[in-house]
Parts: sequence; structure tokens; C-alpha cells
Amino acid sequence: MHKKLVINVAKHETRVALLENGTIVELFIEREDDSNIAGNIYKGRVQRVLPGMQAAFVDIGLNQAAFVYVDDVICNDYKEFEQVFIKNSEVENRISGTDSANHTSSPIERNNRHIEELITEGMEIMVQVAKSPIGTKGPRATSHISLPGRFLVIMPTSDHIGISRCIESEPERERLKNIVLSLRKEPYGYIVRTVSEGIYEEKLAKEMSFLNNLWESIQRRYKSAPAPSLLHKELTVSLRAVRDLLTNEAEKLIIDSRSGSESILSFLDTFMPSLKDSVELYEGSEPIFDAYNLEGDISRALRRKVWLKSGGYIVIEHTEALVAIDVNTGRYVGKHNLEETILKTNLEAVKEIAYQIRLRDIGGIIIIDFIDVEKKSNQDKIFNALKEALKKDRSKSHILPMSDMGLIQMTRKRIRQPLTRMLCEPCFYCDGEGYLTSRQTICYNIYREILRDAPDMVGDRLTLRVNPKIADLLLDEENHIITSLEQTLDKRIVIYPNPQLHMEEFDIFEVLKE
Repeated sequence: MHKKLVINVAKHETRVALLENGTIVELFIEREDDSNIAGNIYKGRVQRVLPGMQAAFVDIGLNQAAFVYVDDVICNDYKEFEQVFIKNSEVENRISGTDSANHTSSPIERNNRHIEELITEGMEIMVQVAKSPIGTKGPRATSHISLPGRFLVIMPTSDHIGISRCIESEPERERLKNIVLSLRKEPYGYIVRTVSEGIYEEKLAKEMSFLNNLWESIQRRYKSAPAPSLLHKELTVSLRAVRDLLTNEAEKLIIDSRSGSESILSFLDTFMPSLKDSVELYEGSEPIFDAYNLEGDISRALRRKVWLKSGGYIVIEHTEALVAIDVNTGRYVGKHNLEETILKTNLEAVKEIAYQIRLRDIGGIIIIDFIDVEKKSNQDKIFNALKEALKKDRSKSHILPMSDMGLIQMTRKRIRQPLTRMLCEPCFYCDGEGYLTSRQTICYNIYREILRDAPDMVGDRLTLRVNPKIADLLLDEENHIITSLEQTLDKRIVIYPNPQLHMEEFDIFEVLKE
């Protein structure tokens, strides 16, 4: 499968698209705001401790306080916090003398202590953002710091050595683990990433040294910086794409910015000089996303309804608690029998659902309502097809078999906002409800409002200002409402259309006798 990265750099926004055989499958967007801060490390101050929630809010200098759960806290006072993060010779000696392939303990073991025993209000603490703010929810933070590199991820608060599950060869896993154990001079944990497969010891040693120095630098800034303040900023979206996706996911990178290209080449020159030939500067007159036909797919990923080639369609609904996906046959009527028609629609929908989940970056709980199939074998086909389609997704998901009601429940790891939340905002008409009061209902609301105010009216005429669509209805199909009011109140009612009014808005004025 041919994969490439296409990067569009604008003044206030950078977009990175991962393409598989020319089709966009993932989109990453970075803007000059606080919407994407995952990976950033802050020196914060504990704002509030919530024993009932076993959590705390930490001020990290943003509009929203960060949320820290008890399992993500590793300290109980400022001195212990410094001992964990600033090198402690006793801990170093204890761990360095017991290194083994099976050694997985942490400098401070997790326990059943309560959050009020670990941190107090006003305390300074180092945290890393694990999840960016999503909607009204603030960022999720943790004291368990991790710093990703090209080949390794360093975990200073643990001494665990992990190997990517994508490296399946047991001898290679053992080789990499032994290399890391032999190179490790500090009581830090490491995860060996997928791209390390086959890499020589020298490269791993160089990156381990770089990550260790980076961590030492963060510690020094933590000691001197005020709270709250930013200690370490994660790489830009372009450089993260280079670090995490180039060669591992994509063979080529095309970018439309000369300065961005130079930044990427400089990054590669330091860490991956062999990949510099994979970078291409796009200099065409047509916008790069238009040249690769990406804008249409992005626009389609924002729609509620997505049509299938057969004529069926899926509907994607975001709720506060979960995302619901409904499958419908639509215009597809099949050729042979109902069961075959339904199965074919469901299997086609599976591919589109897996694609849309990945492209829209939908996370959390997902409920998929497939069209009911009678045969258990067909249910299994749909379930297995969905599992297979989601294997291409880098985000971890868990899928349950289809229920008797034709539902498949699944969860997908959520780190950042889905595409729809990032690129859209609630409708100013319906305020995100998805519905407007019907025009007929608005007419009846006007009728009731006038009757409600009737006892206090002293004028001989009423002026009614409404949206033009409501005016048309009141003068035509619902004219009986106006006739009934005029007879009941013995007053004339004059309707004025006002296009500036929201369809649900209306104004009633009395006109007094001259």
C-alpha cells in the first residue's frame, strides 16, 4: 500500500493529511490556540482537591484547569515530588543493582492512598497533558511523564522496559530489550518503538542520550520556573508527523511551505538523515489539498449523513456520552432476497464506518446500529469485517460481538477533539440542538402569546413582526389563526415580515387610537 504525507502550511493553521493509495485516511490540524496541547509539560499549581472524585484541578496557565485523577499522581508533598523528578542517588543505586528483563517496579509504587494524602491545594506540581481539552472538558493531565523520540519513549517515573507489540519476532524483541538494558545509566523506563526493529545499538544509544538530556533540561526549568508555566512544548504537528509517520506509515512527504520544508530537513538532518530524500517541496499554483483532491473528502467527513456507493447510507450522531452510527438501505433494493440485500449493505457500511471513524478521529463509546440480519453466520461476518477494517487504525479500539438487536458496541481511544468539533461549531439558530420549532408550532405560539397579553391591551390594532417564512404561513395556510384572533379581540392585526428576525422570534406591538 502506497502511503504519503501531504502538509499544507498557512499563516495560522497547519494541516497534515495521511494518504493511503491517494485517499485521505487521517487528518491532523494545528492552530495558534490552546486546542491541541497533548504532550506539553507544565509546572502547575494545585487549585482544588476533590476527595469525592479522587481527583484534583491544576492551574497550568490556560483558560481551563487541568484534571488529574488519583492514579496519575505520584507524590504527596513538594519534597517528595522533587525527589522523584530530580535525580535521587539512593533510588538510582537500588534500581541499577536489580536490572533484569522482568523488572517492572516504579520508583514510587502505586498504592491505594487517597488523593488528599498525595497532594494539597496550593502545591506546585509537574504534569503532562495526556488529553487535550474536548468541548467543555478541560485537559486531562498526569504526573507520569513520557517523552517520545524516533526510536524510544523515555518514562522518567518508571523503570519498565517495554517493546512495541508490532515487533513480533521474539529474538528481535529480546535483542532490543538487552540493548536498552545495557545502555541505561539512569533509573528511567523506556518503550522501544516499532521503527527500532533492526536498528543498530549506536542509534539507540544516541537517542537515549538525547532523551536523557532533554529530561535533565526539563528538570532544571522546573526548579527555576514560576507556577504556572510551560516547561516543554511538544513538537509541531509537521515534525510529529515526520517523527511518528514517515517511513513507519508513509514513504514520502510533500509540503507546500519552503520554511516548513527547511525545518523538516533540519530535523531529519539531526535525527534521521537517511530520510531527507523523502521530502518534496510542492510549488504548484493550485493549493496542495486541491491538487490531491482532499477538500471534498474533508467536507464529506463533516456531514451527518454519508452515502454509500450502493445507494444505502450511514448517519453519524454525536451525543454527550457517545457516538451513534445508524446504517440504512436507502435507495438500494438488492437483486435476489432481503437477507442478501441487508448483508451487502451492512458489509459496505462496515468499510465506510471504519474509514469515517479513523478520518473523523471519533473516540470514546461508539454504538453502531446495523440493519437486522437473521442468520448468526451473517452477524459474525459483519463483526469480523469490522474488526478487520479497524486493523489499519493506529488508535486502540475494543469491539464487542453483535447483539440480538443488531447493535455493535465498541470503544476507541480518545486523545484529542474529533474533526467535527475542531472544524465546526454549534448552529447559531438551533444552538446545537439539531432542530428548530416547526413553522406551524410557531404560529400557534404567537396565537397563545397574543391571547395571554389580551387582558392588558388597550389599543385598537396589533402589529405583528415575524420572519418572512412565518408571515407567509400566517397569511396563507394558517390565516384562520389571525381571523380567529381578530374576532375574539375585536382588533385588527397587521403582519410585517422582517428578514432580520430568527424564524422562532416574533414581536407584538399595540397601536393606540389617535
